Amino acid sequence: MAQQIHLEVVTPAGAIVSEDVDIVNAPGYGGDFGVLANHAPFLSTIKIGLLTYESGNNRKSLMVSGGFCEVSNNKITFLVESAEAGSDIDVNRAMKAKERAEKRLAQAAAQDDTLNQVRAEASLQRALARIKASKVS
Repeated sequence: MAQQIHLEVVTPAGAIVSEDVDIVNAPGYGGDFGVLANHAPFLSTIKIGLLTYESGNNRKSLMVSGGFCEVSNNKITFLVESAEAGSDIDVNRAMKAKERAEKRLAQAAAQDDTLNQVRAEASLQRALARIKASKVS
């Protein structure tokens, strides 16, 4: 059996994941990154996106939005604003949210409304991440 790393995903509502895994792939602001057992210590900011992890032949995904990650002592901890398991995501609802965000983004761009453009872009990124996460699980 290969060595594993302990994964913790925590939101303000509480712990979402706490298990030993083979590999973790996450959406960092500096680019996506992967972590295996005995990885060198580091810190990273986390953007809206898809977090995946594997243990044996079992692959799971989470949609995460904003936060931080720390790797230390063979443990990887994510403190994120929100996280949703791919298997729990309502794809139809995510598709409708994507469509709404695209409309709001177009309207904000046409009105040169920077604040609403930023909000609409974040909504669009969350919807896209939910759709991706639902396809992995």
